[in-house]
This record gives sequence, structure tokens and C-alpha cells, in this order.
Amino acid sequence: MSDIVNEFNEYRAKMNDKILADNNKIIKRIFNLDTNAFQEGVLDKKTKELLGLVASTVLRCDDCVKYHLESSYKEGLSKEEVSEALGIATLVGGTIVIPHLRRAHEYWEALENQG
Repeated sequence: MSDIVNEFNEYRAKMNDKILADNNKIIKRIFNLDTNAFQEGVLDKKTKELLGLVASTVLRCDDCVKYHLESSYKEGLSKEEVSEALGIATLVGGTIVIPHLRRAHEYWEALENQG
């Protein structure tokens, strides 16, 4: 796995474990809600991941963008599909999201190069 992907996943897992170990009901419910929201439903998982990716980009959350990029990659979305979604995010979010767009492209390349 590439360094950027591995570092993100290790940090995310470590910190999620610490956060969930606090046994805060509100936090646990939010984590659960997030997990369940992206399950197959009327909308398929691929569509939901693209929606999450666009929202995350517009909201300028790099960690969220990475998470949805990786989920999109695992769901089998193509670079072209992701690129089109990121184009919509840039249109909606404006030029202020361009730095996040750069990092998104860098992360997608790392996902593709991991094997």
C-alpha cells in the first residue's frame, strides 16, 4: 500500500479506536449512522460514495475526501467517474476547493498505484 494511503488508514483506525473506547453514546451513534447511511438502499453504494465525495469536497474535509475516494475505489468506480464527480464538486464549491481537488487526485493516484 502506498505511504499516503497506509498512513491515512493507520491514523484513522488508531484514532477511531481511541474515540470509540471512550464509550460516548452520541459519538457511537453518529459513527453507526454514518456506516448505515452508506449501505445499499434505493441508491446503490457507488452513487452514495460519489455523493459523499462531492459533499466532502465542497465542505473541504480532506479526511472525508480520502475516505470516500478509497470507498469509491473499492466499489469499483473508475477514475473518470470520480473525476466527473470532483468536477461537480468544484463547480458547486468554487475555486476554494481546488487545493482539495489536487490532494484528491494525488490520493486517487496512490490508490491506483497500491496494486
